[in-house]
Amino acid sequence: MFRFVPGEPGSPIYFRGVYSIKRFPRTGIAAGYPAACGLSLLSAPLPTACATTGSAAGAKKPVILVVSFGTSFKESRDAAIGGIERAIAAAYPAYEVRRAFTSQIIINHIKKDGDGEIDNVEAAFKRLIKDGVKELIIQPTHIMNGEEYDELITQAKPFESKFTSVKYGKPLLSSDTDYDELITVLTGVTASYNDGGTAIIFMGHGAGHETNATYARLVGLFKSKGIPNYYIGTIEAEPALDEIIADIAKTDVKKVVLEPLMIVAGDHANNDMAGDEEDSWKSILSARGYSVTPVLKGLGQFPEVQAMFVRHAGEAPVTRGSSIASFGAFAVFLLRF
Repeated sequence: MFRFVPGEPGSPIYFRGVYSIKRFPRTGIAAGYPAACGLSLLSAPLPTACATTGSAAGAKKPVILVVSFGTSFKESRDAAIGGIERAIAAAYPAYEVRRAFTSQIIINHIKKDGDGEIDNVEAAFKRLIKDGVKELIIQPTHIMNGEEYDELITQAKPFESKFTSVKYGKPLLSSDTDYDELITVLTGVTASYNDGGTAIIFMGHGAGHETNATYARLVGLFKSKGIPNYYIGTIEAEPALDEIIADIAKTDVKKVVLEPLMIVAGDHANNDMAGDEEDSWKSILSARGYSVTPVLKGLGQFPEVQAMFVRHAGEAPVTRGSSIASFGAFAVFLLRF
């Protein structure tokens, strides 16, 4: 099981001081991280000194369970999913942050590779109950309120009665503000490629769920904001790559940058998007005469996206029991600074 506990000063994810406020110049988004304790990814109990805020003396520390689909690509897993978890842990030190994956195939793959054991959702809940946890926030790293999010809620509901407080954080894109923020992030992190002669294409997964309209909404925002040469396609739904190729054929674009519109740069990004097989997006576009540059960086690696998940955890509505700890709410205030 993975959880965040205090680390040593000087470690890459050690935080110290009352508050560290970072403003990301590309987007103007600010994140405030309360940092009473150092934090590192280990498997050990949290000392009482760092567990007092938000819990009664001697009570089990409340938990934020970060739920992701997962990926077997270790580097991306650590940078993207781990990056989100570390940001949440830094923002809410009154809470212990734990990890769960929804893909059992990926969980089994990671265990087989000797990279640790990760709980699925049911196992994570059973462990929480066994450990005596009573206050819980469930924060998914899904992009939209799709089938995976619905399934997560279905899996969690039977366990709610075992806790005094259960709250569900929202996926990345859950409000008009979220959509606007993501457009700002995407244009900011790709600004160096946007030279007027380059098409910037994001690959989404796509879904049969009604929330597949998320992609069309993002495309519409690029257009309404007057941002040319930005495109979004999906692997398993609409818009398809063929539609994008037809659109860019009408322009003077000669170069293409491919990026995943996914939390991690996992199997789809490495193979379906950037692979050398003839049916990858890179190969298809190269065969059409475009100079193609894949960028293997998941959304979860961007601090601005991590800050959005931090905000969602802090704004999680109460399903059962009391509200979030006070300086969790203060962290949300700083995010709006």
